[in-house]
Amino acid sequence: MKRLSSLLILMAVLALVAAACSSDSDDETTTTAAAETTTTAAATETTAAETTTTAGAEPMEPYIFAASLPLTGNFAVPGQLHNAGYQFCVDEINRLGGLNGHMVELIVSDDQSDPEQAVTQVQRHIDVDNADVLLGTFSSLLTTPASTVARDAGMVYPVPSGGALRIWSRGYENIFYFQQNVAELIGFSPLSMIDYYAEQGIIDPVPTTVAIVAADDPFAGAIVTGLTGGDVVDPGSGEVLTEVEGFLNNPATNPHGIEAVYVEKWPEEGFSDWNTLAQSMKDSGAEMVFAGTASPDDAVALVNAMATVDYQPKLVYMSQGAQIQFEETLGGNEQHITVHASWHPLANFESTLAGQPYTNQDFIDGFTASTGGPPDEDVAIPFAVCQGMAQAVLGTGGVDNAAMQTWLHDRTEADPVTTVLGPFYWDERGLPIDRSHIMVQWQDSELFFVYPVGLFPGTVDLVFEKDPFE
Repeated sequence: MKRLSSLLILMAVLALVAAACSSDSDDETTTTAAAETTTTAAATETTAAETTTTAGAEPMEPYIFAASLPLTGNFAVPGQLHNAGYQFCVDEINRLGGLNGHMVELIVSDDQSDPEQAVTQVQRHIDVDNADVLLGTFSSLLTTPASTVARDAGMVYPVPSGGALRIWSRGYENIFYFQQNVAELIGFSPLSMIDYYAEQGIIDPVPTTVAIVAADDPFAGAIVTGLTGGDVVDPGSGEVLTEVEGFLNNPATNPHGIEAVYVEKWPEEGFSDWNTLAQSMKDSGAEMVFAGTASPDDAVALVNAMATVDYQPKLVYMSQGAQIQFEETLGGNEQHITVHASWHPLANFESTLAGQPYTNQDFIDGFTASTGGPPDEDVAIPFAVCQGMAQAVLGTGGVDNAAMQTWLHDRTEADPVTTVLGPFYWDERGLPIDRSHIMVQWQDSELFFVYPVGLFPGTVDLVFEKDPFE
């Protein structure tokens, strides 16, 4: 039944984005809950003219939410899931009565995983579509230029998936991150998990060698920098924005003396020599693997290559792999792989949507009923972004982006934005305060929450050593 449900959700997501995917990157998908139709850019003007009427009130134009997403290309799987998260959020807002008396219309365009297309499309959303609210894209690669377009237009750019520290070191005031932490800090999570389970006697003895491999991608590369140390550089000017010591270089964060015996990046575009990479990892003798993967496809290819060359590390951590499609594709070799995550179904955070109480369980139940399968974190994260912007619209009484930017910056621990990912308030860079990633592990075809322990009910022990790849 689980595999059937997984296939159903994938089919539903693909159906959702089918109208947005074509060889012309300027095609858009426009939806409103009232019309329950999907149109291309040619029909956008007609759809935008639709109005919402309440008893005794004048018709009100819908608020336009817009997102450029990688519906095709290297980031297609998470891009399509992000689209599903945004669409479900808009559908739920409209089901609950809209915002300030307005229904919400969603416009989505396919940037084909290309930064130049992302720039063009965000600019068009602003200039042509007259978007009231922008919703962020997937990946640091696309977020970096897209957020600049939004800043230059004076618009808020909420970010679902853009964790490279260089994005947050440019002094931008219009960006807000809706995950727990930047990529350079993610490596602390698997190291902390190892230390905890060593104290519990579950990891015994502690492996002291690790192969660190990553895509040549801003997000994945930033994870490596956080582990091994290095400069954070502005890609445009080449200016060093900050220096990172590296968690492996600090005894306080690496008490077991874990050493990186192999460090390598692979080209993000067109790389296919996975078996050679896996063989080099095996030859290094590394007992563990930390893999900074930029997409689920990369994660799957690397696991398959390790299986092919019979490389059997004792522990594997990956930055991608929490998606249902990861388990479906690997069909068993995902067993005991650990992944950092921003969302988990057991974390039943209470929040609001369209001014009404809305829990994580409401999100899970509603999405499952709508699509035929449960959500994963690449649906939950963009849902939280949309949820946060809806709160900004209500909090300011409209869609003035300057007012929304100030309102978001004014959130505090006592008065945060509340989402299915938990509460958010941000520092001056737009980074969340007092949030940390969670670690999940594939066990018997399901993702289980393994660290930190005691944060939510339902935690299970990490399995160590992992089963061999077959």
